[in-house]
Amino acid sequence: MKKPDVERIEEAIGEGPETRAQLPVAPSMGPALASLRAPSFHQSVDRRAVFISGMAVVLAIVAALVAQGLGALIHFFTNLAFFGRLSVQPVSPGDNTLGPWVIVVPVLGAIVVGLMARYGSRAIRGHGIPEAMEQVLFNKSRIPPRMTLLKPLSAAIAIGTGGPFGAEGPIIATGGALGSLLGQGLHVTADERKALLAAGAAAGMAATFGAPVSAVLLAVELLLFEFKPRSVIPVALATATATGVRIAFMGGAPAFAIPDLVTPSGGALAFYGALGIAVGMASVVCTRAVYWLEDAFEKLPLHWM
Repeated sequence: MKKPDVERIEEAIGEGPETRAQLPVAPSMGPALASLRAPSFHQSVDRRAVFISGMAVVLAIVAALVAQGLGALIHFFTNLAFFGRLSVQPVSPGDNTLGPWVIVVPVLGAIVVGLMARYGSRAIRGHGIPEAMEQVLFNKSRIPPRMTLLKPLSAAIAIGTGGPFGAEGPIIATGGALGSLLGQGLHVTADERKALLAAGAAAGMAATFGAPVSAVLLAVELLLFEFKPRSVIPVALATATATGVRIAFMGGAPAFAIPDLVTPSGGALAFYGALGIAVGMASVVCTRAVYWLEDAFEKLPLHWM
């Protein structure tokens, strides 16, 4: 093919290797495409990706320390609310001696968190992960800085006073807020800020549960919405770093002890499959029920607090 012909094709479809790799296949263009050198497009890891990866490692250390602090804060409020003592030693609320008055404790904790939501930030009312997803999709991964302080504090009060919650949502939201705050301070692009947000969130999860692989998969599915080196590498490095910090503080034991498992039989595998289907269906019902109840509360003729 002559050079003018190539230039006419490039002018019609757009220049650059990215567009050439996405040429539409049409029989009439067969001879032209066969002679046109169109290298396949790939995104290499450039200096910016290395820089973001380095920032993700530093962020992971901070997020892991915050995760340890959140655990200590939960123990502090549990000791204070149920036993009236100042301590960060792990303790079960079920060992209290309050009697029927124990019902008052989670109510008071809820009131305190309600005041924080009303006069601090309404964003702390959320579950954690959906709010982080919302910021990624609609706000270019920008999370208000006050969330970095209010989210773990409100979560510690809610959990420590007996609320039926877990630490995964708050620490993911807090780690994501740290990553977003770092990205806003560095004035990076929206995609790079998203990678830092996901790295902070995944690092918080890895530091809390010691599950770096699961944390990477969760970040890819719920926060990154892509599987590219520019974002997966910083997240993977962050989770590995956060897991190392967790091991330094708590050792390498799993967060949830699992007994030794024997090799399953065919009947057991069939039961596991049926159980997975049942749990999957139950999770759909549970999730929809939670959001239905939240929407129902919004319709009550009362102040949202």
